[in-house]
Amino acid sequence: MLKYIQKHTILSISVGIIFSCTLLVFFATEASYNAIEDASLWVRNYFGYFYLYLGFSCVLALLVIAYSRYGNIKLGKPNSKPEYSLWAWTAMLYSAGMGSGILLRAVQEPVFMQQNPPYASNLLPDTLALEYTFYQWGLTAWAFYGLFAMIIGYALYIRKKKVRISATIEDHVKSEFVKKGVDVITIITTVFGLIAAIGLGTTQIKGGLNHITDSNFGIVTTISLCVIISTIACYSAWQGVNKGIKIFSKLNIIVTFVILIFVFVTSDISTILISFATATLYYIIDFIPMSLAIGSYNPGLDFLTGWTFYYWAFWLSWAPFTGIFIARISKGRTIRQLLLGVLIIPSIGTFFWFSVFGASAFKLIEEWGVYNNEFCNVFSSIFVFFEHYPYATFLNITSVFLLISFLITSVDSAVFVLSMFTDNGSKNPSKIHRVIWSVFILLATIALVLLGNVKADINVLEAVQRLLIITSLPFAFLIVIMLGYFIKDLRKNKLEKSK
Repeated sequence: MLKYIQKHTILSISVGIIFSCTLLVFFATEASYNAIEDASLWVRNYFGYFYLYLGFSCVLALLVIAYSRYGNIKLGKPNSKPEYSLWAWTAMLYSAGMGSGILLRAVQEPVFMQQNPPYASNLLPDTLALEYTFYQWGLTAWAFYGLFAMIIGYALYIRKKKVRISATIEDHVKSEFVKKGVDVITIITTVFGLIAAIGLGTTQIKGGLNHITDSNFGIVTTISLCVIISTIACYSAWQGVNKGIKIFSKLNIIVTFVILIFVFVTSDISTILISFATATLYYIIDFIPMSLAIGSYNPGLDFLTGWTFYYWAFWLSWAPFTGIFIARISKGRTIRQLLLGVLIIPSIGTFFWFSVFGASAFKLIEEWGVYNNEFCNVFSSIFVFFEHYPYATFLNITSVFLLISFLITSVDSAVFVLSMFTDNGSKNPSKIHRVIWSVFILLATIALVLLGNVKADINVLEAVQRLLIITSLPFAFLIVIMLGYFIKDLRKNKLEKSK
């Protein structure tokens, strides 16, 4: 395996950097943690508002492109049909783009926003809480994903480029050092994002198991979960998009939909529907001032730093991997279909999800009369929530399996994309690459879990999340450059065809 890695430059550099960073954090834990924390705060303090403006600009740019004449461009041959049905396509992009996050935050975030309103408003606290939750999980997040998907899809299917981020700029940037640097940073950011996702996901799964069995499972359980998830994800990635990733993605959406409908029909349906419609309407009305944090819509630097700036950086750090995966499964669709599908379909689904769980949680708090932070723990809030519904044990067990399945689809799709990156941009990467990335991701995750156990006073997973904010900064600038070159290429292509 080592000889194989040495023959592939980008693979060897990426693996070497990840391995070195893991050793550095392990042997200099406190110093590394402090450096990461200071750097992430610096990024959020000095570039936080830049993230806000960038996010709004991405939404605006995608809507303009979607409804322009360029929206008719098909990603593939003019007469080709979409490679995947709308159902399969939606299931895969949603599983890769959001995954276990919607379970992690389903109850905790809306309740937090209700108890701690981001800013003074004439809206009811429940409506404002859902509106702001929609804002952090809606159009802007998917605009980051959609922009990368559009640019990569165009490079892949129209310009016949290889599957790499550097392919979007290689006609304008001739330096091999710069192009490889872009690919390596993309890989490292994706890997750290995966480690954070696996760590957070397995922690929530362990929290669910502890809640269901009234036990106190420890680090052995966490590591076992990491091994199980990584092994299944490796098998799924080994099978490829059609046989592995698509099957797990469809399963995720089906189970998620069943849980959603069950909570919906056993809760106050009219309250949920009114909350969904009202919060969505105000989200649309207030989208511009919220996106730019104008006047009374500015929650203040502390709130933005702890929530919105972090979310924007997190979505941005996942955009290359998610965007490339979406581009990979979008062959045969027009740019308009891709952009509007990515922006609207998952956003509406997410809004309804948070409306069902958020409004139902608000109702429970109202019935209690006093709220004692029952839903404050992000890892156990949804399991506590289910205790107030019929078949609570079944719901909690199902949620644990759904968390596992969501993590599998996030990891297997990421492994597949990483393999495309390092296997010379191949659309169907070598299975050896898939195994290599599965193994190194597992080892890096176990190392961080063990580190968290040794240094109990340091939240290593939080440090990884903070690191994502740092590594996403280059993409914040790269996304502007990529969009500029993309528009230039679109205009050039149209001019050439008109001659």
